[in-house]
Amino acid sequence: MPHSIGFRPLNVVLRPQSPAVEAYAAVASPTATALAQGFAPRPDLDLTFRGGHTIRDLVFVNQYLGAPSAWPAGARDSIDQGLSALMSDPGLEAVIAQYYPGHPISSRMLPSGTVTGTVGHRYYKDQAETAVTHLFQQGVLGTADPASSVICLLLPPSAILVDGLSHHKKGAAATHGEQAVHGRPARIDDEQVDSLHGLGGFHGSVHVGTTTVYYAISVYSQGTNGIDVFDTPWKNVVATLYHELCEARTDPDVEDVIRSGDASKLGWYSDHGGEIGDIPMSLAGQNLGEVMKELKLADGMTEPMQLQWSNRVHGPEGL
Repeated sequence: MPHSIGFRPLNVVLRPQSPAVEAYAAVASPTATALAQGFAPRPDLDLTFRGGHTIRDLVFVNQYLGAPSAWPAGARDSIDQGLSALMSDPGLEAVIAQYYPGHPISSRMLPSGTVTGTVGHRYYKDQAETAVTHLFQQGVLGTADPASSVICLLLPPSAILVDGLSHHKKGAAATHGEQAVHGRPARIDDEQVDSLHGLGGFHGSVHVGTTTVYYAISVYSQGTNGIDVFDTPWKNVVATLYHELCEARTDPDVEDVIRSGDASKLGWYSDHGGEIGDIPMSLAGQNLGEVMKELKLADGMTEPMQLQWSNRVHGPEGL
């Protein structure tokens, strides 16, 4: 019999001390918003492997929503270049590789694409799930194994991301197979859980027939929308998607845990901190510049990213 989890795992990237954090606190791990400040070693926050699926050799593809004209000149190329460099950098991969003991890991990016069509002012989770399903059915992953692949959706400037159902879907949540977890809802349909209140992105999965398809989504963080840290918005997007891709490969089936409450599907997770990218963000608090940095990589390029949690140093680890 599957082991039932007693809290709703987090699969989102949030601005610390934001209304979105407060909205999740009611259904997530009760200590997830009470982490100590600073970067002294914190072994109590280390990730624990729960036995679920992980992705050792990652394939990912960026899909830009909206017309190309909706995107600032050069932004999409900069995002593609930054993510490709980060995910294949040997120094950063060494941080992630500790969670795959005895095995080398790899990451490669497929050519990016465009999902044309109008993107509404608010973009909801069920819309993302529908888009991912269509993209998978259209063959966006090519010959890549879906079990090791992530489809990245990127919202254009000014679009607001909502981790909740669109109005016409709110009465049909049961179609997603969700269950309450110890009386707590699987989904959070709260106006505070959007990118105007601290949400930067999230990762999840959909089931297309018998195939599980993984995805990540990022808002174009700028001003009050999303998590605006860097001097140029595209850099915020790169850092957010780096966060989500690292989480998608170390804890890909968290969405199924949220739906079912089955803890055996968790990969690497900290009861007191969340996923690999969550803990550094919570520890940084309002000083996000301490974990969201521009780092010089092995190829000589400097790219924006977010430091990830490292069990071996019991804290965020950089280069």
